[in-house]
Amino acid sequence: MNFADLGLSEQTIKAIEEFGITEPTTVQADVIPSILQGKDVFTIAPQGCGKTMSYVLPLLDVISSKKARNILIITPNSDCSVMISDQLAIFNKYHEINEAAKNDTQEEIDNEANVVLGSPELLMEIAGQGKVDLSNTDILVVDDINLIKKNKQLDNLEKILAMLPAEKQNIVYTNRRSKETQGVLEKILKAPEEIKIDKAKEQEAQLTAKTNNGKKAPANQTRANVLDDEAVDLSKKCNSFNGRTPGFILVKGVIVESEDK
Repeated sequence: MNFADLGLSEQTIKAIEEFGITEPTTVQADVIPSILQGKDVFTIAPQGCGKTMSYVLPLLDVISSKKARNILIITPNSDCSVMISDQLAIFNKYHEINEAAKNDTQEEIDNEANVVLGSPELLMEIAGQGKVDLSNTDILVVDDINLIKKNKQLDNLEKILAMLPAEKQNIVYTNRRSKETQGVLEKILKAPEEIKIDKAKEQEAQLTAKTNNGKKAPANQTRANVLDDEAVDLSKKCNSFNGRTPGFILVKGVIVESEDK
C-alpha cells in the first residue's frame, strides 16, 4: 500500500515523497482514510509507530480543502507540541497555507487561525486570559490521553472539553487503554471507529519499510531530518508562556500564491 491509496491530496503526497517516505505505517494506513471521511476515531497505538503523521497529513488536506476551519490539538507536553508543529511545517510545503505565531503581548489569537495546539495546562492559561475562543472548534485531536493522565492533566482536559461545541469530529490516541481515562473518553467520542495497533507486528512491518535511499522509513519525523528551508523555524512559530514552549502554533487558512509566500 502507498499513500496515494489513502485518499490524500497530490500536494501532501508530493511532500511525503520528497521527505523520502514511500510506504505508510500500519497506523497511518488505518487512520488516515477514517479522518478524511470525517469519522470519530479512537486509536490505541504504541509510541514510535508514526501516529502523529496519521492525523497531521489528513488534517492539512482538510484545512486546504476548507472542509473544516478550526482544529484543536491537545498534547501531553511541550516536546510533543514541538514534534507536531515540525510535521505541520514539513508536510505543509505544497499546500501553501500561511503559518503564523502569536506572542503573549497580543490580546487574542487571530480569528483566521486554523490550528491551535498545546498542553491542557497551557491551553487553560491561554483561554483564561481570553486569548482564544474554542467554542467554534470543528475537529478535536487528543494526543495522547494516557500521557495526559500521567501528567495529572485530566481535570484541565475536562475543563477544555466543556468549552467545545458538541458537534465536531473527535480523534483520540492513547498508548494503552486505561480505566482512569474511560469516563473522559465517553464524553469525547461518539460511536468511534476503534483502531488498535499491535506493537510487535508494527515493529516487524517497519523493519521491511524502505525509503528511497534504502534506509528504514522513520516513524517520528522532526525538523532535524530536513533542510532549514523546508521547515519554519520553531522560534518564529512557537509562543513562550512562562518558559514553556511551544504554547501553540497557528496555521492560517488562507491559500496564497507561491510568489507571495
